[in-house]
Amino acid sequence: MNWSQIAAMPWMLWRRQVAAILRLELKKSLFSKRAWWIYILTLGPVLLTGLHSLIPRGEHTLANDNTIYAGIFQVYYLRLGIFFGCVGIFSNLFRAEMLERTLHYYFMSPVRREVLAVSKYLAGLIAAVVFFAGSAALSYILICLHWGPVFQQYLFHGPGLAQLGWYTLTAALACVGYGAVFLLTGVLYRNPMIPAAVVFVWENLNPFLPSLLKKLSIIFYLKSLCPVEIPGDLPLLAVLTEPTPAWLAIPGLLIVSALVLAYAAAKARKLEVSYSE
Repeated sequence: MNWSQIAAMPWMLWRRQVAAILRLELKKSLFSKRAWWIYILTLGPVLLTGLHSLIPRGEHTLANDNTIYAGIFQVYYLRLGIFFGCVGIFSNLFRAEMLERTLHYYFMSPVRREVLAVSKYLAGLIAAVVFFAGSAALSYILICLHWGPVFQQYLFHGPGLAQLGWYTLTAALACVGYGAVFLLTGVLYRNPMIPAAVVFVWENLNPFLPSLLKKLSIIFYLKSLCPVEIPGDLPLLAVLTEPTPAWLAIPGLLIVSALVLAYAAAKARKLEVSYSE
């Protein structure tokens, strides 16, 4: 056995461990009883846009439907649905197992805490992207579906397909960013709802913050990626700031999320199980 094979052995072990943990955690994230309200968050806009597609078009235009969906995406998905969905999925990856008195089984197994934290994050991320990116894409299609051939032309021979791709990517990046933040809160705090409330207030104050502080939030970069603009809330009080271009916003979000995840994994090494809480 040469040195390269010896050096590769830990990576092969960690890869098998990640795969095994992913299988277990995906079942919990996608099919457990505690995921029922995540389904409500994702199915709500799908049902509403589906009902909208059954209504006669009337006098409004396809552009009106696009603007309406832009509002649904930025107000509901980014500020409410994905945010609270990630709170529920990621903050419970460790804390829910403490409440259910099952986390010690992981800690007694020969797996590094960092590998466990990353595996749990990946499982939560897959579930969140399936739920929310899938819901956002389906809602976009449903809200314009009653336009028939006009929408097909717009989708395949106009900007529609690019818009669909940006909405789906933005929803996925929101899961990446908020997922890392709320995994960290689940590791650090006994009650992750309190820091989640602080983050919620900070993110929703973003339109009114000075330009420098705006850039210390996730929602600022996510809004920069949205393909259709909507009128801002309380425009007289909002502080106008130039949006960050996609070539900076996307890698920036990924790098910051990776750093937060690395910090959460490091903190997981010192996590102690106490069932007396």
